[in-house]
Amino acid sequence: MDRGMRRSFYLSLVTLIGISLSLGCIKRKEWGRSQSDLDRLLLWMTGSFSSQEQAAVDSSFFDIHLEMVPIWTERVDGYWLYVEQAAADAPDRPYRQRIYNLAQLNDSTFRSTVYEIDQPLRFAGAWRAPDQFDSLSPDSLQTRHGCAIILHNEGDSAFAGSTVGAECLSDNRGAAYVTSEVRITENYLYSWDRGFDSTGVQVWGADKRGYVFKKVRSQ
Repeated sequence: MDRGMRRSFYLSLVTLIGISLSLGCIKRKEWGRSQSDLDRLLLWMTGSFSSQEQAAVDSSFFDIHLEMVPIWTERVDGYWLYVEQAAADAPDRPYRQRIYNLAQLNDSTFRSTVYEIDQPLRFAGAWRAPDQFDSLSPDSLQTRHGCAIILHNEGDSAFAGSTVGAECLSDNRGAAYVTSEVRITENYLYSWDRGFDSTGVQVWGADKRGYVFKKVRSQ
């Protein structure tokens, strides 16, 4: 190979390497941008929420307090949240306590996996001191199979999604399965949980629409 051919070959090689590196940077930037969406989802889900405004104008809804706080913040397998719901007149006696794991599936899709805690009332009010969960680990939780929420990014305005079909099985209050529809914005969280019997007839849950929780305090 003469000098001219070698020079042409090396110039082509350098060009190809440059293009490859540029594409790699673009991909990393794109993934970095989508990763920040997971951070935004966590931020919007974290805090204290209340359905007081909705209950004040529609007596078919109760005044419910919803608390969500990050736990196990050193873990790298997604984000973990402790979730507690209680009636406003009984804040220290929650009727629902869960742990969620938030993970990103692709650029626009996210999954919130739902877990139950053994003897959950021992953690009532633990959203005030989330280090109490240092005594737990994910392998001590009970996965609610089929009950994960699949969320889709709707741009800068919201994340919205639901459970999948009739996969979230339950025998609570005569139900065979439950469904959950969720919409999360910076200041509000919309949640519609319903139980259905084996024929698809609704047996519990709000009839007209879901609960609207307003964020009243960020953590």
